Amino acid sequence: MHPTFNPKAEGTMAKSANKKTGDAVATAANDSVTPAPRTSVTSDDVARRAYALYVARGRTDGHDVDDWLQAERELRGDPEC
Repeated sequence: MHPTFNPKAEGTMAKSANKKTGDAVATAANDSVTPAPRTSVTSDDVARRAYALYVARGRTDGHDVDDWLQAERELRGDPEC
C-alpha cells in the first residue's frame, strides 16, 4: 500500500474523471491523459495520477516510484511517455 495515497479518494476520482476542470483527466475506461494547460503540476496532481496507475495495475505493490515518474511524465506532457 502506498502510505501517501488516500484509498478513500478513489471514489472521488471516479466521479470527477469526466469533468472538464482544466486539470489532466483520465477515465476508467481509457487511461489516456490530456496534459493540463497550466505550466505547473502540483505534487497532489502527480499523487492522484500515480494512484490511478496503481489501481489500474490491480493494486500491485512495488511500483510506486515507477508510477510516480510515469504520472509526472504524463502530466507534464513529456513526449516519451
